[in-house]
Amino acid sequence: MHASFENALATAHAAVQGQDWPRGALYIVATPIGNLADISLRALHVLASVDCLACEDTRHSQALLRAYGLVRPAGDWLALHQHNEAAASVALCERLAAGQRVAYVSDAGTPGVSDPGARLAWAALQAGHRVVPIPGASSVTALLSAAGCPAPLDAGFVFVGFLPTKAGERQAAVEALAQESRTQVLLEAPHRIAALAESLGTLGDRWLGVGRELTKQFEQIVNLRAQDFPAWLAEDANRQRGEFVVVVHATDTVVAPTEDLDRLLDLLLPHTPLKTAVQIAASYTGQARNTVYARALARKGEAS
Repeated sequence: MHASFENALATAHAAVQGQDWPRGALYIVATPIGNLADISLRALHVLASVDCLACEDTRHSQALLRAYGLVRPAGDWLALHQHNEAAASVALCERLAAGQRVAYVSDAGTPGVSDPGARLAWAALQAGHRVVPIPGASSVTALLSAAGCPAPLDAGFVFVGFLPTKAGERQAAVEALAQESRTQVLLEAPHRIAALAESLGTLGDRWLGVGRELTKQFEQIVNLRAQDFPAWLAEDANRQRGEFVVVVHATDTVVAPTEDLDRLLDLLLPHTPLKTAVQIAASYTGQARNTVYARALARKGEAS
């Protein structure tokens, strides 16, 4: 156990004295997204006390628990991930029916948001078992709290998660983002962040909040215009490392769909110079000027 956590377990057990820890219950436990100090006292108590630990990756979770001085026997562990969640949920519900306390953890953060766990919680509830949330770290709320917002969050936010990996499907998803005026939260892996940045660049001057390596040593949080995101990434190779959370900030205006842009360009181009048509169309639709320029060239080529 790391010296920093020598007294953590004792403190955790003391902090929850007198609290109710029902049997036959599923405990959904949030774990750190990077910084080990972000574990909660309730989480430590649950992870040390339950009869069974279900997790997305047993090797990863075993290493995490060892950091806090927790070593559980092999029979206490059960793997539950995106490929076996339905079948594993049945096995875990049988344990719950037998009166066991079962905890579920994903690789990092709060289970069931973007990681597995939601189907397990649903199955447990449908079977009449209690599901107890043990809240904690979340990359979504971490970035939302630190990135601010240029417009009021009165309408709340939309959690989008990962966009499609295929270029055409991803661009269609970005066009849908452009129609939403509320704050939206995306997740992305380092090997796809450059492609996502290029797609989001079509949102023009809409503000983005970019969080990289949240809670870790090289954490970075920056707000920038969508059209500047690709260039910002390219300036430093280190900026493409680590897991990403991206906030598409709320706005008072939305970008018109591509088909509306094309119709407008088709009306303007026969009667106005290319530069003027692009300026008018970009101002009217809210799309980035370089995107409008590319579409205008394509429309002129199709018309000739």
